[in-house]
Amino acid sequence: MSSFSRRSFLAAALGSSALSALPVLASETEPFSRGVVVAKARALAEEAYAERPSVPQDWLDQTYDDYKARWFRSSDALWSDTGRSYNVDFFLPGLYFPRPVQINTVTAGQAQPVPFDLTLFDKTDKAPDLTTDGHLGYSGLRLRTVLDNPAQKNEFCVFQGASYFRAIGIGNTYGLSARGLALKTADPEGEEFPEFIEFWLEAPAPGQRSMVVHALMDSPSVTGAYRFVITPGNSTVMDVEATLFAREELNHAGLAPLTSMFLFDATNRSRFDDFRPAVHDSDGLLVVNGNGETLWRPLANPTRLQVSSFLDENPRGFGLMQRARKLSDFNDLEAFYHKRPCLWVEPQGDWGPGAVTLVEIPADKEIYDNTVAYWRPREPYAAGAQISLSYRLTWGEEPELPMPRVTDTAEGARIFGGPGRIVTIDFEAHPLFDDGPEALDVHIHSPHVATSEGVLQRNPETGGLRLAFNFDPGDQDYIELRAQLRKDGSPASEVWLYRWTA
Repeated sequence: MSSFSRRSFLAAALGSSALSALPVLASETEPFSRGVVVAKARALAEEAYAERPSVPQDWLDQTYDDYKARWFRSSDALWSDTGRSYNVDFFLPGLYFPRPVQINTVTAGQAQPVPFDLTLFDKTDKAPDLTTDGHLGYSGLRLRTVLDNPAQKNEFCVFQGASYFRAIGIGNTYGLSARGLALKTADPEGEEFPEFIEFWLEAPAPGQRSMVVHALMDSPSVTGAYRFVITPGNSTVMDVEATLFAREELNHAGLAPLTSMFLFDATNRSRFDDFRPAVHDSDGLLVVNGNGETLWRPLANPTRLQVSSFLDENPRGFGLMQRARKLSDFNDLEAFYHKRPCLWVEPQGDWGPGAVTLVEIPADKEIYDNTVAYWRPREPYAAGAQISLSYRLTWGEEPELPMPRVTDTAEGARIFGGPGRIVTIDFEAHPLFDDGPEALDVHIHSPHVATSEGVLQRNPETGGLRLAFNFDPGDQDYIELRAQLRKDGSPASEVWLYRWTA
């Protein structure tokens, strides 16, 4: 689905370099404000879309190992020789990143282009010789600041590739990504990938905790001006403000899109010959809808493309979570999937009617991001429309919500008692369960099949509860299932939603 594989993001984190400069002078300055970026986006939208030039072909023809053979020297990062609270590293174009971007700094309200300097990059003796003429420049940037070690500035955020960006909280390793905008995801005619084409970095004062980044977006269908206020910590928080200008009607726009990887867990383990019990960056979609109902949808790696829509109005939040938090959940001593961040979206203001949309794409390897989640407005945006939206992204810890959470879902063939499937759902320990399983009501529903009443038991290992039930899908291709625990007529767990596929 995406033209950017998971490996491209690994490349972004592992290796980078710079080239000869775009035709700008370091001494050039001009007044800057967010309004400048909005004006640029508006002016772009009034013109026909023109794709920016690519870097020379030999930069594009590099192998993954070629690309890693050059890397930025962080000791010479932007602002490294100052007392400013952030440093910025830069990335090479080429390979997965065909078009360079312009990067500017903003100091005292004046913007100044960042010149390209090849001497800021080291390389191995296996790095190929590359063309130094043509349209060359940086492909992205990496932010570093003091996190849990006061003696050094560590990385926590990367912007690179189309409108992709990603971040981590303290103790996380990089996992899922976000995008500025998704267009036509899973549509038959193909997806459109808007690109951030220029960045402005507001120079932070010494001790400043938040970093402000502006980005200009361009695409055949839409342009946009983005402002990110980024605050790292146990979770990294981004307050995002976006103004979009539609060149064409946007009949399938995805707001606040998230992109992740789910290969397998206990629900589909039998399809993969792998020593690990699970492989995924995220294991479920969490939604708090406009009515305050909490929904949990375990992720799947289907054999056919599938799209799920959760209709709503003014959602309170949604995101892709990683609830498996023990090393033993994955037994992977290199990838450390148990340390991948959750990513939670909190819309600000009125987003109106629409649907939290989940796209799940078949994948056979963990290098591919195959899961996309976003908000899809019910009504298209008309050509010429100006769209303003704001939201908060929280990377790292899962949001604290009042309902007991689902911690695990497993599913398999019913061995005894007749044909069909058995599903088990584990709920975390919670004070609502202190009176025991007998004090709770079990609600299980499917519009497609009959299910058993369900058995609710204490799980002695977790201290929580396990719900088990069975159903017989017969010759049906897919089955939608819903389950929730209730106590005294009120919800006593989040709503578990599941799609079984043949």
